[in-house]
Amino acid sequence: MEKIKIYVSQWTIMRFLRLIMGILIVIQGVKAEQWLIAGIGVLFSILPLFNMGCGVNGTCDIPNRKN
Repeated sequence: MEKIKIYVSQWTIMRFLRLIMGILIVIQGVKAEQWLIAGIGVLFSILPLFNMGCGVNGTCDIPNRKN
């Protein structure tokens, strides 16, 4: 349980929003029996769980200022 608390404590608001949106897409896809949409929702749900997004090499990150 301690590992889960540490894992979730490093999340940002955007990561939570991406996970919630993915779950909502899965639910809507299953309700409408649109399995392609449900599969895309699963993909969108997996991305925030594994902290993947713009690129593996971090090209979307804002560089840190060095004073």
